[in-house]
Amino acid sequence: MSVPEPVKSAVLAASRTYGRITASSRMLPSFLICGGQRCGTTSLYRALSAHPAVRKAVRHKGVHYFDIGYARGPRWYRGHFPSERTARRASAHLGGTRIQTFESSPYYMYHPLAATRIANDLPDVRLIVLTREPVERAYSQHAHEVARGFEIETDFARALELEPDRLRGQSELLAADPHAYSFSHQHHGYRARGEYVRYLTRLADAVGRERIHVVDSAEFFASPSTAYNRIVDFLSLPHLGEPAFEQHNARPRALPIADDVRADLAAHYEPYDAQLSEWLGYTVSWRV
Repeated sequence: MSVPEPVKSAVLAASRTYGRITASSRMLPSFLICGGQRCGTTSLYRALSAHPAVRKAVRHKGVHYFDIGYARGPRWYRGHFPSERTARRASAHLGGTRIQTFESSPYYMYHPLAATRIANDLPDVRLIVLTREPVERAYSQHAHEVARGFEIETDFARALELEPDRLRGQSELLAADPHAYSFSHQHHGYRARGEYVRYLTRLADAVGRERIHVVDSAEFFASPSTAYNRIVDFLSLPHLGEPAFEQHNARPRALPIADDVRADLAAHYEPYDAQLSEWLGYTVSWRV
């Protein structure tokens, strides 16, 4: 039997209130999945949530604190995570293994203030970023935003044409005003979000290159065990088996990308992909 929405809302409100009240006895995340959107973040989130030494945020996959929720304050944020008591019990069950908690908010990678906020509030945090062939990523994002009702322009090519006007000045606005919000910046950056190196450089400047682990989503889905174990090593987690790897949030495609649109986007991303390859120290898979 489904739970009525008013009941769900009341339960969620009570849970948030309780989380704030008990914030001082709760964990803070030791790692974050902070992007990129439509690159497999949900699938990775579920795989890491299954690790015996990991506890996810207790209410939401993505808390969205460091991008659109920062004004709510640190107690609100901490209230989203498991209690220290829960962690101690889990640690004892695993012979004293350190328990870690995390969340996944892909907009953290793109919001101009998120990196600095993360560095200031979580000085030891580690960041996981997923990348995907950027043309397919952009097309997937557009379909996702249309399906969620956040995009009224159903033609991908036309949405790309609208993007410059929609995003003009928005990043500067968000950077200048910590209380500002931009719907288009969060939902309509189809071309912009595939320029991965721009955002990785900003993250690295804030937290340090050594605290960022980049995962190629093609590798993650083709060889999930290899990719997963590298992440486990990066997070200093014990190797305690592997989860069942599944792909989540994939959307069926009605039509392929038009050839001219694909060619235009591929040409646009070429210099960004070259810079990303240099930043990573190896050629990205979609340019091999």
